[in-house]
Amino acid sequence: MAFRTAALALLLVASAVGAVAAPAATQEAEGEAYSGAFVEFDATGAAVSDYAVDGTVVVENVSMQSASEAGGILDAGLSSVTSVDAAGLSVDTRTATGATVTSESGAQLEASDNQRGVVQVRANGESQIVHASVDGEAESESDSRVVVSGNDGTQGAFLVVGDGEATVNEEGDVVARVDGDGQLVYRQYNGERSEEDGEQERMIQDGTATAEVYVHSAAEGGSEAESNGTSVVEYDQDTTVEVQERSESRINMTAERTERQGKVIITTVSDGTFGSADDTEVLVDGEAAAEANSYDEVRQATQDGDNSRYLVRQSSGAEASSDVVVGVNHFSERQISMQNDGNSTDSTDGSDGGLSDADGPGFGALAAIVALGGALVALRRRA
Repeated sequence: MAFRTAALALLLVASAVGAVAAPAATQEAEGEAYSGAFVEFDATGAAVSDYAVDGTVVVENVSMQSASEAGGILDAGLSSVTSVDAAGLSVDTRTATGATVTSESGAQLEASDNQRGVVQVRANGESQIVHASVDGEAESESDSRVVVSGNDGTQGAFLVVGDGEATVNEEGDVVARVDGDGQLVYRQYNGERSEEDGEQERMIQDGTATAEVYVHSAAEGGSEAESNGTSVVEYDQDTTVEVQERSESRINMTAERTERQGKVIITTVSDGTFGSADDTEVLVDGEAAAEANSYDEVRQATQDGDNSRYLVRQSSGAEASSDVVVGVNHFSERQISMQNDGNSTDSTDGSDGGLSDADGPGFGALAAIVALGGALVALRRRA
């Protein structure tokens, strides 16, 4: 009887684990879907569809085709392209920080699970045509930037980084051509796009800003874990950024480049995860960086300035968050630390999402299974 009771308990706990792990199991069963803390989408056949940020679909459909196979569709210009013969897609990787989708055309789409739902479509050495149907009104701001205004008052922007161009076709869709090492980037804003957002976009496009770091609270991401989450977006293949520590009063990261030239690292932090960013102090390799008064001063610091400089700006949108824009004066491997007057000393490592956090959902149930399994073995021996 005791054995039966323990076995029943084991089955109940196993069912609970299945419920906790349902999102991951759904991803495996569907095979071509992703659902993260901020971002979710489907990859069906030859398109990424229903790309949503914070539960709102912002891009209805994204498809890619090799320009070499596009035939004459480009003869009348990019704005005349209303559809592409999309290549097949597969979701290659899913992690706590995003997903990678590979196209048979050779293009690669990287979706980062963060507050801005950043998407990067890389040409990977080829010439690629990208067609995106958006949920809103698209307007060309230049031959490399398209701004999308949603019906809910939010905005997003498509940016060409590197070689390529972007425009709006006659049906109101976004069409881009990216070549070589170029990429098409999408950033979603939680409200109207501000002048500050435009400044950051320009720095990303001209190669001044080569990486973004996003830090959010577990509550924002809908997680039961106590630790904050991080997401790193790298726009330059020569730039690597790793968050090593984060708490309410400190964020430590390592930024590495093989080239000496200075670059900008943009960090977006939710106010609930880092106290008040207005009181932030930035150190580079242990030395205090100078506070800048403008984006121009941050840019100047990257041109082999005497000191690194930083700028703190409030992000656009209703949710309280701030951008800490750091112009690092020169590179190899640099240690960047952001500190404020927060009183909390609790910190977590920067494992970019904590796939194996011990206090994450499902961990307690798994421990219970192990314990009950041991009890079953003991009961069988007694029997």
